[in-house]
Amino acid sequence: MRPYNKRLFALLFAAAAWPLFARTPAVSAGQNPSAQAASQTAPLTVDQDPVRSPDTSAPSEAGAPLKKQGGGYVLKTNVEEVVLNATVLEGNRLVPDLKEGDFEVYEDGVQQKIISFQHTDLPVSMGLVIDNSGSMYKKRPAVNEAALDLVQSSNPEDQAFVVNFSDEAFLDQDFTSSIAQLRQGLSHIDSRGGTALYDAVAASADHLVEQGKRPKQVLVVITDGDDNASTLTLEQTIRRVQQLSGPVIYCIGLLYGDEMSREEIRHAHNALEMLATETGGIAFFPKSLNQVDEIAAEVAQDIRNQYTIGYRSTRPMTDPGFRTIKVLAAARGMGKLTVRTRTGYFPSVPGAGKSTLTTSGN
Repeated sequence: MRPYNKRLFALLFAAAAWPLFARTPAVSAGQNPSAQAASQTAPLTVDQDPVRSPDTSAPSEAGAPLKKQGGGYVLKTNVEEVVLNATVLEGNRLVPDLKEGDFEVYEDGVQQKIISFQHTDLPVSMGLVIDNSGSMYKKRPAVNEAALDLVQSSNPEDQAFVVNFSDEAFLDQDFTSSIAQLRQGLSHIDSRGGTALYDAVAASADHLVEQGKRPKQVLVVITDGDDNASTLTLEQTIRRVQQLSGPVIYCIGLLYGDEMSREEIRHAHNALEMLATETGGIAFFPKSLNQVDEIAAEVAQDIRNQYTIGYRSTRPMTDPGFRTIKVLAAARGMGKLTVRTRTGYFPSVPGAGKSTLTTSGN
């Protein structure tokens, strides 16, 4: 059994510390045999008051080219640049051929000057955050294959990590482009315990922003239940991601069957919708496992067809408080266009605490 001291957890949180998640390699009697593959694993640690590292997701000059240097991509950036990943739809159709002049960006109702613009298949740093609670045991094989298919259908220079979570979250594979290593990370199936979804998302977002090296950042969250074990609330989790100026979150909610009450389904549905909408992603709710692979392909297509837009706020970054963002698009010969991006952000505070990732000695 993994150690889990609720009283200590509560005391740490009351003292303004975030949850520490750790895995032990022991295999208890009756545990799913696939869990025996788990060995040395890194625990996720989340600190308070996160900030985003200097942004590397867009150039500081409009239309500046993306250059490949060594093993990665290098873009000219400015630490005060606000970078948005935006998906544009005409009805249900992705619109892939807009120009910078087709967009308008507003912050708190004030139009902003676009200083960078890209519509390129940029490599992505991605976190696969998969529910590992007891109710997921029979669903995990199909979910794992869909997650791997998503990675395989993406840019070959993408890097992904795997977090499996129940009432604790475990980094079972750090950033890699290897499908074999990701498959191994996904195979660490314990399928027991509760669902600490919010804690897992916050820790994964922190790790993604701290360690991700690719220009775009994405979390893909797959769960079949309502959060019942997190220290954080939904609102605190969303705020944390917004403080990171962070990743787009795509949610897949397997909210069917008789495992949950109507109230639990409604609550879980609303939570996943909020996580996705507030960060510029989408929440999907398949009716069966047979639809998960198709949804994964749709997520991959959405990621590949985003516009990356940067602006420098007309307000000083030292001004505190949440700032709302609205992006509009219009083009001659097209109907009404809908732009999906994050709803806003909190300015970063230099010197604030960052998350850390250490390796378990177990």
